[in-house]
Amino acid sequence: MTNWNEITGIFSGIWRRQFGIKSQVSKKCLESCPPGPSGHAQQTLLIEDESLLKRFSLQQWLEVLRKVTYAIGGVVVFAAFRNSLTWHLEKFWGASGDFWQSQWGKIYTFFGEDDFAVGFYGTAWVSFLSYWFVCLLFLIIDLTGQPAFIFKYKIQDDQNIPVPRGKLLHAIAVVLYNQVVVGGPTLLLLYHLMQWRGCSFGRELPSIYWVMVEAVVFLIFEEIGFYYSHRVFHHPRVYRYIHKIHHEWTAPISVVAIYCHPLEHLFANILPAVIGPVVMGSHVATLMLWIHVAQTSAIISHCGYHLPFLPSPEAHDFHHLKFTNNFGTLGILDRLHGTDSLFRQSRQYQRHVLLLGLTPVKQAFPDDPKEQKCD
Repeated sequence: MTNWNEITGIFSGIWRRQFGIKSQVSKKCLESCPPGPSGHAQQTLLIEDESLLKRFSLQQWLEVLRKVTYAIGGVVVFAAFRNSLTWHLEKFWGASGDFWQSQWGKIYTFFGEDDFAVGFYGTAWVSFLSYWFVCLLFLIIDLTGQPAFIFKYKIQDDQNIPVPRGKLLHAIAVVLYNQVVVGGPTLLLLYHLMQWRGCSFGRELPSIYWVMVEAVVFLIFEEIGFYYSHRVFHHPRVYRYIHKIHHEWTAPISVVAIYCHPLEHLFANILPAVIGPVVMGSHVATLMLWIHVAQTSAIISHCGYHLPFLPSPEAHDFHHLKFTNNFGTLGILDRLHGTDSLFRQSRQYQRHVLLLGLTPVKQAFPDDPKEQKCD
């Protein structure tokens, strides 16, 4: 609802800035003016000062009216937008029994309304199928070269054309191993942990507001967990035994998002993503949604293409190219610890934006000819 006290406060502030100070000074001076000729003279001057209100120009009044109108209009528009957004979000999520609630009900029924079936098998299938569905979209481009126009969005132009088949098949085998042998038991443990935490596996979904709050917490936990575990795996005593596998691809492609040593997959990929849902006691449907979002984000970060309307993969692509910068997911801890200093001096940093048009970022921010000569 519109906060009329706030509107009144805004109007009062504008009034005081325009002429309120003079009025207050005049009132105080009139009260303290001594009698006699000098006092009469002071009162005359102050009365003339008060008469400025009467001579307030039409333009000044219109300016005040414009400011007040903007203030009131802004509050009304915000209130209307908030109410509209609230309505649409509630309808979208289906907390009252609409589309998404009914779809989740079908999934819940499909798994026999059994908590274990939904919590373990359901989560495992969502994790597996969503990963390969998104990867397949990029693999088709990498393997067929079609549609050809996509290649103008390629970040490292001369790499993986074509993708080495033997290297790709090895990467797929490692990814499948990580998903089944590492991910399977971890998801089983996660189910029991969520049961102990009191997470819901039932038919009723949480509200969209709560899911949005949880998403913020998930992002924070993932940024912290991934950044520091990633830094550990880059330590010289650890890197050559574990993380070096992932960096075999200096120009990454989609499928190598979880191409890594099993220990890295557990401690850098899985745990940072699931700590948030456990801490928040999230519904299993929220966990599934978050797994899909987190995996899709990781795949896009490794896909090798800076496509329109998708998150920029420039930061993580730069990490694969240089190894020493951009260890986090959001870039917050990289900025805090100064582990993005080289990246911020690069052309890739200028290109690290959400592309809202069809013009490739390489055309908007072309390479420096001097840098090309140095290379």
